[in-house]
Amino acid sequence: KHRFKTMGFLISDMLSRSPVAPLQEHIKTACEAAQLLPSLFEAANLNDWEKVEAINKDIRKLENDADEMKLDIRSNLPKSLFMPVPRQDLLELVLVQDKVANLSKKISSVVLRRKMQVPGALFDAFLDFVSRSVDAALKAKESVNELDELYETGFRGAEVKVVEKLIAKLDKIETETDVMQASLQESLFWREQDLPPVEVMFLYKLIDQVADVADMAERIGRRLELLLAK
Repeated sequence: KHRFKTMGFLISDMLSRSPVAPLQEHIKTACEAAQLLPSLFEAANLNDWEKVEAINKDIRKLENDADEMKLDIRSNLPKSLFMPVPRQDLLELVLVQDKVANLSKKISSVVLRRKMQVPGALFDAFLDFVSRSVDAALKAKESVNELDELYETGFRGAEVKVVEKLIAKLDKIETETDVMQASLQESLFWREQDLPPVEVMFLYKLIDQVADVADMAERIGRRLELLLAK
């Protein structure tokens, strides 16, 4: 409870300086969780389950921190802000950001719990896919990091073009992950008969969940576009 209260004071302090600073801190934490995923899969395929457990613990802590930040932002974001975007839009942006951390936790938990490994023939392509999905989350973070400049300029002017370019790059990365997802699903399809049916089912689900990380990143971009359109 003490930690929660301390974080509340921190969020309040941030809000006194900028209503978007807590959102930037939140997405930073969510992305830190996602960035641990490549190492998680590498450790799993090396049968280093102690390391997988340690990474899972780190991801769970980051997800919990992001969750507390989300709750504090909802509690502390003033009801009436003298700013060019509605409070509700910022709250909805936080909810989408939070899903990046939630998905990272779900992925790491199932890998640890089921001792999941990606078949060797698929592993390199799968790891590239995970890394590219993390790239999407990082590009979303980069876009959110421009919010303070947007806020200062009233969401107008040259800064809008900067953010629009970042969102376009984010869309490009998410499209790449869609192609990678389809390719991995096809490769897995041709290997289904060589693997236990339950393992196949969970591998398909795992591919979808990694793709969802990139999808959530793109949704952050959509939320930012809505802010720019106000």
